[in-house]
Amino acid sequence: MSRRRPAAALALATGLLFGPAALAVEPDEMLKDPRLEARAETISKTLRCVVCQNENIDDSGAPLAADMRRLVRERVVAGDTDDQVRAYLVARYGNFVLLKPPLQPDTWLLWFGPAAVLLVAAAGFSAAYLRRRPAAEAPAPLSTDERRRLDALLADTPPGNTP
Repeated sequence: MSRRRPAAALALATGLLFGPAALAVEPDEMLKDPRLEARAETISKTLRCVVCQNENIDDSGAPLAADMRRLVRERVVAGDTDDQVRAYLVARYGNFVLLKPPLQPDTWLLWFGPAAVLLVAAAGFSAAYLRRRPAAEAPAPLSTDERRRLDALLADTPPGNTP
């Protein structure tokens, strides 16, 4: 009996982690034609859920993602190409709906924003560090006694080793 508990716990954890994603596409959403369904799934995996923002609409359980999956399947059944389906959804939701948006002026923020934030943060941390760093102090001048000892040491150096 004690051996079944870890297995049951593992099954429960796996179901909780991967269950919602596996069940995101409802059976009633699926197309009867396996080729069209495969196309719809391929297209859906390239589209971002605008609610979840970090997963595609095929894996999202959000109601808006379900609506977007239905739209994709409707457009596929209507005979649209993959690019036409994506263009239709971009027209409705903007380039943000694409998991890999095109590189153009209105998507520069999506492409270069994270790097710009990182560079600004690094510059800010560097400036703060340099401001807080204590200035190097000039060494104190030699006392008279130290100067005499230095002169004596230098006088004792063999010829050819003079500084």
